[in-house]
Amino acid sequence: MDIAIVGTGYVGLVSGTCFAEMGINVTCVDVNEQKIQSLLHGEIPIYEPGLDDLVCQNVEAGRLHFTTDLTTCLDNVDVVFSAVGTPPDEDGSADLKYVLEVARTFGQHINKYTLLVTKSTVPVGTARKVKEAIQTELDKRGVHVDFDVASNPEFLKEGAAIKDFMSPDRVVVGTETERARKIMSRLYKPFMVTNDRMIFTDIPSAEMIKYAANSMLATRISFMNDIANLCEVVGADVNMVRRGIGSDSRIGRKFLYAGCGYGGSCFPKDVKALIKTAEQNGYEMRVLKAVEEVNESQKSILFDKLSSYYNGNLKGKTVTLWGLAFKPETDDMREAPALVLIDKLTSAGCTVRVYDPIAMNECRRRVGDAVAYCKDMYEAALDSDALLLVTEWKQFRIPSFAVLSKMMNHRLIIDGRNIYDRQEIEENGFDYFKIG
Repeated sequence: MDIAIVGTGYVGLVSGTCFAEMGINVTCVDVNEQKIQSLLHGEIPIYEPGLDDLVCQNVEAGRLHFTTDLTTCLDNVDVVFSAVGTPPDEDGSADLKYVLEVARTFGQHINKYTLLVTKSTVPVGTARKVKEAIQTELDKRGVHVDFDVASNPEFLKEGAAIKDFMSPDRVVVGTETERARKIMSRLYKPFMVTNDRMIFTDIPSAEMIKYAANSMLATRISFMNDIANLCEVVGADVNMVRRGIGSDSRIGRKFLYAGCGYGGSCFPKDVKALIKTAEQNGYEMRVLKAVEEVNESQKSILFDKLSSYYNGNLKGKTVTLWGLAFKPETDDMREAPALVLIDKLTSAGCTVRVYDPIAMNECRRRVGDAVAYCKDMYEAALDSDALLLVTEWKQFRIPSFAVLSKMMNHRLIIDGRNIYDRQEIEENGFDYFKIG
């Protein structure tokens, strides 16, 4: 089977590479010529563990190809995946201009039956707009060509995307015809050898599933952060509370960790988009509005704890941040709590020293020279008045507190991910604060 994937961002490149690994002939398309040239030379534009090797292997095997022009491969493919970006508009709704541009190009050039599958995260009703855009272009050409549209939302976790794609816990596909369903079943069959985890739905339901899933996970995070903040007020320990409620099989343990807020490319954007979709249809998502409000407030909690400790007098203080990415195993800083923290610290007159194993260049691109970039975690802590743990990278989990106690001006650790043992830290003379 031959397929094309439009968009070589996170979703498109990972999906295309994994399909190629299963023996499918894949052409990845992107209008960014510089990105395509980099990929042709083996340079990967995103950070994802294991992806660079997998791309090179499949390019060498002749199964993975790159081009800037979708029309050059349309006559040879059975399926076109649309994995282009859907950035949020100013009002929080998803911008569909790239999705509809792919649809128009598809309609302008197909000459045989082809299936167009939307893999981008899009609001309910997008498939209808895509279908109308294709048909409009066919009508302009005065030709009749059979085609189908489908929805196949992605559920890839940054940092574990290859594993998620190769061994998915579910594959959601929304279709309108049996023909499209059979094509998608065949395409995903290599990933279903041991267990068929495909869920077929109508297209609007598939579009909704993606938003509902991410919104539920975001809700659990904000709920636990709200509980954590209440725990601090009443004297309870949120880690004990988490263990207690997580052992309930109706609730489960995942996404019940308190912290300094969620970020990334999915949760913030998808929550906003679902709220906006509801508004456009005359409904108010009251729970999700609260989820978003709690999360935005939570991104300031480390600053608030630091400010409280120093009685609001932060000017001239040197503050260390361990971690910049919104989560480990990625360089993604979109909506990252670290960005809010850096802004508040620098505005308060602090000198900010930072270290992240992967996201240093991304931070430099976003905030420039507003912070001092350090070569390792210990250099970042040198002469610091406070150490703030923002991202729970593995190398931060067991630091030498004895070494830190000799390097820092003041022994203060504020743990934004609740990964440290209070007793061990306090035995080394530190003041220690966590979430909840």
